[in-house]
Amino acid sequence: MLKAIWRYRGFIWGLAARDFQSRYLNSILGSLWAILNPLAIIVVYTIIFSQVMRAKLPEIDNSLAYSIYMCAGLLPWNYFIETLQRFQNVFLEQGNLLKKVSFPRTSLPIYVVISSTINFSIIFGLFIVFLLITGQFPGWYFLGVFPLLLLQQMFAVGIGMFLGTINVFFRDIGHAFGVFLQFWFWLTPIVYPIKAVPEKFKSIFELNIMYPIVKSFQTIFVYQKWPQWNELFIPFLGALIMMLLGYVTFKKLEKEMVDEI
Repeated sequence: MLKAIWRYRGFIWGLAARDFQSRYLNSILGSLWAILNPLAIIVVYTIIFSQVMRAKLPEIDNSLAYSIYMCAGLLPWNYFIETLQRFQNVFLEQGNLLKKVSFPRTSLPIYVVISSTINFSIIFGLFIVFLLITGQFPGWYFLGVFPLLLLQQMFAVGIGMFLGTINVFFRDIGHAFGVFLQFWFWLTPIVYPIKAVPEKFKSIFELNIMYPIVKSFQTIFVYQKWPQWNELFIPFLGALIMMLLGYVTFKKLEKEMVDEI
């Protein structure tokens, strides 16, 4: 499989490049919007929460802490969600390609990962520049971000492969999962600190497999510490299980999927 993917690497990169360009097709500023949109998000969060609302985190005397807390959780979360949402529709969107062209079907999930990673890299890069300018960069602790992103995206790929395959046969899956994502977002401490949650409900949050991952990002950027790596064992195990489930489901239904589209 890896040899086939390597042989079709140009095809995969071509899909990713075309996907990026299509986002800004016929716009005057073109791909410049890829920078302006995320820059606006970071500026809005900073101004609204730190200057207008003057929101602060408990036990942290830093006017930018809440804005950094929000970005540290929300930016990786959006990366995770974009990957999931692209996965669940990729086989339907590329139906004509699947029927007419012979290529490794795993090329489609790979190009989705590349495309969403490009988008995330732009906005996350701007966030890092913001941290450097404001003197809030976490130093060597920043290296902890990379294994966290890898773990998060392993989980996203596993769920995405499974849902994307099943969605071809049962189109309601995509709509139902969109509703589920709304609940998942608000049950993950991204826009509020976990200390704001009543003690009797905290056990529910511990069942959320994304909570330790988001918490680890926030620990690095807000508290400038290494995350508690032992808390990530369950998410790591869950990611491995979902990747295996997603791949097995995809390979088992691959041929029937082309006929169904």
